[in-house]
Amino acid sequence: MKVKYFTEFSLKRKYISGDYGGGYMQPTLTFEEIKLRTAELGPQSSVPDLLGEMILQNNLEFALDEKDEIYEAYGRKATAYPYRQQNGYTRELTEKKVKAAVLENTWLKAVFLPEYGGRLWKLWDKEAGRDLLYTNDVLRFSNLAVRNAWFSGGVEWNIGVIGHTPLTAEPLYTAQTETEKGDPVLRMYEYERIRGVVYQMDFWLEKRSRFLNCRMRIVNESARVLPMYWWSNIAVPEYEGGRITVPAESAYTNSNGMVYKVPIPMVKGKDITEYGNIETSVDYFFDIPEKNPKYIFNMDKNGYGLMQISTRRLGSRKLFSWGNSDGSDRWQEFLTEEAGKYLEIQAGLAKTQYGCIPMAPHTAWEWIEQYGAVQLSEETRQMDHEERSKFLTTKIKRKRVPDKLEQMLKNTEEMAKAEAELVWKGNGYGAMEEHGTSVSHLKFEMQEKSLKDWKRFFETGILHCPDPSEVPDEFIITEENLGFLKETISEKNSHNWYAFYHLGIGYFVSEKYKKAKKAFRKSLELKENPWALHGLSCIYLLQEKREKAVSCITKGIALRAEDASYIKEGIRILSFCEAYEEICTIYKSLDKKLRKNNRICFGYINALHKLGKDEKAYKLLEKDGGMILEDIREGEDSIGQLWSELHEKLFKEKAEIPHKYNFKAI
Repeated sequence: MKVKYFTEFSLKRKYISGDYGGGYMQPTLTFEEIKLRTAELGPQSSVPDLLGEMILQNNLEFALDEKDEIYEAYGRKATAYPYRQQNGYTRELTEKKVKAAVLENTWLKAVFLPEYGGRLWKLWDKEAGRDLLYTNDVLRFSNLAVRNAWFSGGVEWNIGVIGHTPLTAEPLYTAQTETEKGDPVLRMYEYERIRGVVYQMDFWLEKRSRFLNCRMRIVNESARVLPMYWWSNIAVPEYEGGRITVPAESAYTNSNGMVYKVPIPMVKGKDITEYGNIETSVDYFFDIPEKNPKYIFNMDKNGYGLMQISTRRLGSRKLFSWGNSDGSDRWQEFLTEEAGKYLEIQAGLAKTQYGCIPMAPHTAWEWIEQYGAVQLSEETRQMDHEERSKFLTTKIKRKRVPDKLEQMLKNTEEMAKAEAELVWKGNGYGAMEEHGTSVSHLKFEMQEKSLKDWKRFFETGILHCPDPSEVPDEFIITEENLGFLKETISEKNSHNWYAFYHLGIGYFVSEKYKKAKKAFRKSLELKENPWALHGLSCIYLLQEKREKAVSCITKGIALRAEDASYIKEGIRILSFCEAYEEICTIYKSLDKKLRKNNRICFGYINALHKLGKDEKAYKLLEKDGGMILEDIREGEDSIGQLWSELHEKLFKEKAEIPHKYNFKAI
């Protein structure tokens, strides 16, 4: 079932049929390598994510009406466990070859990055000669995702937990199949470990359509109700004089930690759909009435831009703007080289990102998204938001686009469950699970020796026992399999320090801290190891037993004196404990390379300040033109706050935070 381009809005350009040998180019799918200036992701953290990163949506209060039905805080996760933090990157860029899957037809060229969460990196409008998306000129990591590492640009597919997906910098399984009519289909899929679900994304172009088709599918094979989350985050150019159109009259937003509802487009006297009016970083989650089609449109001052539209299940839309303050500009600069400013238009399952929604057991959720170019007439683009929204909504309904999309979803059910030819492999975690008929058409392969060792444990009950000097290979133990590990301890793993360490982790993530403490202590009794010391320090920190937390983590750092990720986590714990003398002692003992690590050095500078050694702290902060804290967290203003306090102490006056340190966009 084809959904035609909206001819009322189409670009008035003559199409030269000879360019494509008879009028329309047959859609193609190719697998290539493209050159990108890219930062190295670096090693993952050596310790499990027990304390978590700050997630802005996880610290909100709500002032909503009884009819709003927002699942406030439902499904929140304090950490990314069992995933590790991806915090070993730097900002250094090198040109390298990156795997790409490319779909192309007469009008569009869509470039995907399977190694990076399947990101739709570019959507090129061949007729207009323009990119419909904001495509960054670099792939540079910053600390915005649930696992830290994140990069801006393209369309990111976020699943599972609130925030940017744990898989945003991970390879996906990549395969190819075809539609009933023979059009090539790009398939990407993976197993998401936190929720324990499989998700599948099928993409294709049709011969006569100007829109990219995206057929999404999430499968809950378990017997449990799961908190579920999905948002397609679409980075688009922040056009001068640009506007967005969405079929809604109100939106949910937040300010000073409070969520509330506002009428749109006028908010505090400014039309927020003309996003140049937005001063600070903000989200607007548009409350689209059930009867309205589900779409959002970003256009430049001439009425040209990207429209995203979907079937009913993906019922929500959002605008995210960094704003137009000094801190906003700093963030925009920090994430790119020369690509300029962007904003995000997003589409999600729930009304907001302030909570997940319940997904029933043994259920599959499916929907279709389409992405394509729209050109409005002069008369239409001069309308105000209300008139333009009504006009577009009426046209979409008259063309029966929502009905056609729903029909397309039904017509492609068989295609979605057909096997596909595997091109590139993803992670082996999906092969650890037993899958039913709902996902039997998807192939998961276990290549990693570490996973094979753990699979052997679940088959035999005997857990391997590595040397404590080695980084733990996997974090597999969750509430679901903790009981099995516990059963094996007395008979088969009674002298295995590694088994007791993982038992402690399992109890920790189940919030059974007393049992976790006992298991970590047993692990240390069997074999001195830095990993159980880290676990104990986290427990003592949560219990506000600072001296014990400090003692454990300093012993752990002594055993991992060359492990940057362990030391960064250790200094973070010591900072929470206000153990500034210990931080300085540890920093001075490190080798030169580790002392240059900016997060480690920043912890030391902050400790100097807390100890009153402000002149030395200021000198270090300003060295070589000023510190760049590569993994500064969204919402974190620590470096600006530190500079401000140091400046006031040393120069006896308050001063405006320099642009280079100003990341306060809110």
